[in-house]
Amino acid sequence: MEIVQFFPICKVEELPEGERIFIAIGDAPVVIFNISGAYYAIDDRCTHDEGPLGEGDVEDSQIICPRHGARFDIRTGNVLSLPAVQGVSSYPIRVVEGTIEIGLEM
Repeated sequence: MEIVQFFPICKVEELPEGERIFIAIGDAPVVIFNISGAYYAIDDRCTHDEGPLGEGDVEDSQIICPRHGARFDIRTGNVLSLPAVQGVSSYPIRVVEGTIEIGLEM
């Protein structure tokens, strides 16, 4: 059974709708999105070539890798198009008393 511990990231006001923020979990870069008032977090590395995925364009709930155009579902981390063939990790997000928190498996 996995245990998830949540850690505060920022206040809701610091991540307006349509925006994203970049954080690091250890050595792993992560990007957190606000899409229509819902928050999502995925790894900020494309599985195709380790490029900075979070810098890509967002269309609906998809992010497009700026290097080669692979698409990923921001909500789940699932890969949606080539050249990537593997998804990225996603992390649970919750809001507690106006603070966005990210969940990490312990």
